[in-house]
Amino acid sequence: MGTGVRSLRTPAPAVAAPLPEAALDVRDVEREAAVTRLFASEAVQLQRLATLLGAGHEAEDLVAEAFCDLHRRWGKLRDPETAPAYLRSVVCNLVRMRLRHLEVVRRHAPGAPPDAGSAESEVVLREDQVEVVRALRGLPERQREALVLRYWMDLREAEVATAMGISAGSVKVHTSRGMAALTRALEGTR
Repeated sequence: MGTGVRSLRTPAPAVAAPLPEAALDVRDVEREAAVTRLFASEAVQLQRLATLLGAGHEAEDLVAEAFCDLHRRWGKLRDPETAPAYLRSVVCNLVRMRLRHLEVVRRHAPGAPPDAGSAESEVVLREDQVEVVRALRGLPERQREALVLRYWMDLREAEVATAMGISAGSVKVHTSRGMAALTRALEGTR
């Protein structure tokens, strides 16, 4: 069979027909439009979330990173309606990683100045919230996250659990302990 004719026993390799270039462009345009709409509606709230969780002057950068991550993974979302929850989860994780990194840096760099908030992050906080935010910053990381997500962002326990990557029961525990500690801290300031 050296004549260049393919044997009937060996099928031709299955190659998927490439999608027309216009179809790819439509999907890209739809993704860009969806992420842009999400950015317009969610970015400020996510920046406030990051600030309240302790991101300081890096809050805007962490939110931008979360949107870049969403943009890269847009095709893997099962339902585009879950994108805001995904963004909250990414922001929480990024802030958590940043705080852990800062803790390591502080341990290995004695005498390093404390993390000062930027003008942008300070504007986010109204003057009447300063005491509460100061008390929140004194709470353990998970308690602070649970309280901010539950009460400041007004999420249900299941949504908080998803954002934090823990069970709803753990959210209840962190919320309860956080509220008790926050109450004690605020009573001490009055």
